[in-house]
Amino acid sequence: MGKKKQEARDKQQLKDALADDLKQKLQQMKTELKEDEKRKEREKERLIKQRKEKEKNKSFEELLNESGLDWRQYK
Repeated sequence: MGKKKQEARDKQQLKDALADDLKQKLQQMKTELKEDEKRKEREKERLIKQRKEKEKNKSFEELLNESGLDWRQYK
C-alpha cells in the first residue's frame, strides 16, 4: 500500500508543477497580448494623427482634385 500512496503523491506533485508552469505561461501570454494591443492602439492613433495632419496641410488644388464635384455642372 505504501507504494500506491507514493505514486499518488508523485502524480499530484507532477500535476501541481505542470499547473504552475502552465499558469505562468498563460500569464506571460496575457501580458504579451496586452502589450501588443497597446502597441497596435498607439500605431493606430499615430496613423490617424498623421492622416489628419496631412489633410490639414493640403493645398486648395489637392482638395479640389479629390473632390467628386464636377465644376462644369455649376457653370
